[in-house]
Formats: sequence, C-alpha cells, structure tokens
Amino acid sequence: MLVGVTISPPLGQHASVLSALGARIASGAAKPGQVLTLEAVGSEFGVSRSVAREAIRVLESMGLVASRRRVGITIQPRQQWNVFDPRVIRWRLDSEDRAAQLVSLSELRRGIEPVAAALAAERADGEQCRVLAAAVSDMVVHGRSGDLEAYLRADTLFHRTLLEASGNEMLGALDDVVEEVLSGRTHHGMMPARPNPEAIALHDEVARAVRLGDAAAAERAMRAIIDEAAAAMRIEHQR
Repeated sequence: MLVGVTISPPLGQHASVLSALGARIASGAAKPGQVLTLEAVGSEFGVSRSVAREAIRVLESMGLVASRRRVGITIQPRQQWNVFDPRVIRWRLDSEDRAAQLVSLSELRRGIEPVAAALAAERADGEQCRVLAAAVSDMVVHGRSGDLEAYLRADTLFHRTLLEASGNEMLGALDDVVEEVLSGRTHHGMMPARPNPEAIALHDEVARAVRLGDAAAAERAMRAIIDEAAAAMRIEHQR
C-alpha cells in the first residue's frame, strides 16, 4: 500500500460516480440522446467496469438513462425521469433548474399536504399529536435564535409526522419528497435569516386543529403554510 494514498471502497466509488452522473443529467449538462459507455464512465472516474455498471443500473432505475443492445446507454428526456426520487429532486435543486423545481414541488405540496392535514385531524393518535406540538415548540426556539439547521430538523419532523398521521400509506410515502423541499430551501439560501413567525404560528394552528379533530381548520392552515413558503421563496430568489 502506498503511504498517503487513500483507496476508496467500492461503495464509496459507486456513490461518487452515481452522484456525479446524476447531477450532470439532472442539470442538463448531459443532453437527452447523448450516449454513454461503461468504458468511458470507468475511464473518466477511474473505476472498474462493475462499479460503472452499478451506477448506470441505479440511474436506469430512476429513468435518467436507458440501456439497449447495439445502442448503448442513452440519456433520457425529463419526461422519463422518476421525478419523485429524492436523489433526482436533490440533483435538480443543486442545478440552475432550482427555482423551477421548487415551484413544481410547492405545487405538489399544495395538492397533498392540506389533504394529509385534514386526514390527520381524523386519524392522528396521541403520540403523533405530542410530536407535532413538540416540533412546533422547537421551531419557535430555533426560529428566534436563527439556527436554521435545527429549525429545519424540527420542521422536517413536523411534516413527516403529519404525513404519517394521515393514515394513508401513499401520502406517507411522500415524506422524503417533502423533506428534500424543506432541505433544499434551507441549503440553497431561499430561507430568510430568521424564519417568519407567522409561518410558525400557522404550524401551531395545524397542530392544534389536528389535536382537536378539526379537519377543515387543519387543511386551511396547512394550505396557508405552503402559500407562505412559496411567497417567501420567490422573494429570496429575487434578491
């Protein structure tokens, strides 16, 4: 073994190649119709053919590429992508397509989270209600201090719990999608330095409505949360 030389384990190599290629495709740097080969991928990243193949296999499962005999590995148009895959969302948020992706995700949230809030008001158990209330309390504390990472953790817990409390497995399965929206907004400078107290108050309204079993109030407050977030992102994006 050479002193000072670190050899990445296969898993690390795979993750690195996957992330680099995925980001390249999601950003549009690799155009639809462009053909890749395992040999070219292996040569560019200095990995074995098996590592390159595994990375391509995962990209194919996301719809970003398609492998065909006598054609090769072809970059696919966006219409073929699994746009709900959290990794695809993350790569798009890391690209110049960020604003459009956030708008698209906000529209998706508007269609699912108010419904989830209404269902949670009918189905949430006592523990879920306690978690929602505790998450809001943490948001208040971290919002005042300006600790955006801690605020993000509390906000993420709130929305994950709400989707779970809906009792609908398909809504619950979208928790990673919502988490990527919240994380992307924070990590790409589209959150104000101090979270809006009105937004936190709206989260408290949702938690209270869920605890009281008021489906209409829970849905209304959740819709207001999403509208406030969309407006705030537009303001931060224009700065």
